Amino acid sequence: MSQESTVPAEVVETAEIPEPGAVTIVVPTFNESANVRQLLHQITEAVPARLPCEVVFVDDSTDDTPEVIEKAAQDCPFPVTVLHRDEPVGGLGGAVVEGLKAATSDWIVVMDGDCQHPPSLVPDLVATGERANAGLVVASRYIKGGSRAGLAGSYRVAVSRGATWLTKALFPRRLHGISDPMSGFFAIRRSAVTAEVLQPLGYKILLELAVRSRPRRVTEVPFVFQDRFAGESKSTAQEGLRFLRHLAGLRAASPVARMVGFGLIGLTGFLPNLLGLWALTAVGMHYVPAEILANQLGVAWNFLLIEHLLFRERRRHRRWWDRAGRFALLANADLVLRIPLIALFVQQLHLGVLSATALALVTTFVLRFVATEALVYLPRRAGEKPVRDGRTARRAV
Repeated sequence: MSQESTVPAEVVETAEIPEPGAVTIVVPTFNESANVRQLLHQITEAVPARLPCEVVFVDDSTDDTPEVIEKAAQDCPFPVTVLHRDEPVGGLGGAVVEGLKAATSDWIVVMDGDCQHPPSLVPDLVATGERANAGLVVASRYIKGGSRAGLAGSYRVAVSRGATWLTKALFPRRLHGISDPMSGFFAIRRSAVTAEVLQPLGYKILLELAVRSRPRRVTEVPFVFQDRFAGESKSTAQEGLRFLRHLAGLRAASPVARMVGFGLIGLTGFLPNLLGLWALTAVGMHYVPAEILANQLGVAWNFLLIEHLLFRERRRHRRWWDRAGRFALLANADLVLRIPLIALFVQQLHLGVLSATALALVTTFVLRFVATEALVYLPRRAGEKPVRDGRTARRAV
C-alpha cells in the first residue's frame, strides 16, 4: 500500500510546464455583487486561451449577486454558470460541494469571490498539479514566497494562525505536508473528489476534503493573500463557532473517538442533573420524583451536545423529535437496566457492591453507545433521501 506523500512546489524541477487539462473554477458567493465583475475580469485576463475554462458560481446571496454575474458574464470568453441555492445548507463549504458536483473539467479550482485569491495563480495551480502528478494543489500563505498580507488586523491574523495550529494538532497525519489547511484557494482533480462523503459545515472546505478524502499526492504553491476588492469580510464569531463544531465532528468521525466523546459528554451531564436535583428538593419535592425529573435535564443536555458534536452528519434521516424521543428512551432505560445488573454481578460473580456498580456502569455505557448509534443515528441507507434537502436552481449565463 503506497504511502501519502507531499511534494513542495519549490522542490519540483523547473522543466517545461506540461499542457494542463481543462479547468472548472468554483466560486462560492454570499452577497458579493460588488466583487464578481472584477473577479470575472481578472479571470479573463489571467487564464490563457490554451486552458479550456468554465466558471461555476454557487450563490447563497440575498442581494442581486446572480443578476450582476449574468451581466458581467456577457463579456467573458468562457462559459459562466450560476447555481443559486434556496437554502445555504453547509454554508460556504456546502456551496463548494455543490460546485464540485457540477464541475465537468479535469481540474477544479476553488477560490473566494472577494478577489483576495489572485486568479493569475490558476494556471500555475493546475500546471503544478500536472507536473507533480498530484491530486491536490494547495495555495499556501505559509511557505516561502507566500504571505497573509490581506488579512485585516492583528486579531484576524491571530485567529488564522491559532486555527491553523489547532487543526494541524488534531489531524497531524491527514494534514501532513499541508502548511495552510485554512486556505480556501486550491486545485483538485475531479477524479480525486468523492463529494458524497463530504459533510461541510462553514467555510473551511479544504480541511473537510483533506480529512475525509485526501488525495494521496499533495503539493503546494505560495500565494499572497490580497486585500478585499469591495465589501466586508463574512468572518464572524458565529462562523468561528461553526468552525469549532466542524472540527469536533471531523475528530469524532471514527467509532473509537465517538465513544470517547460520548463518555465525556455523559460526564458533563452530571452537572445539570445535580443542579436540577438541588433546585427541586430545595422547593420541597421528594427526592425520588426530583431525581427522575433532574435526570431528564441531564438527558437533554447530553442530547444537545451529542447532536451538534458527534452525530451532526447523521441527523438527516430522522426528524429531531424522533431522535430526541429515542435518545431519552435509551437514557432512561439505562437507569432501569443498571439495578438488575448490579444485583446479577453481586449474586452470580460474587463482586462487592462498588465493583458491581462500576462494572454495571461500564456495561450500560457500552450498550447505550451502541444502541444510540444503531437506533438513533443509524447512517442513511444508499438511495434513501434525507429528511430535508435544499433546492438549487441552475442557470447557465
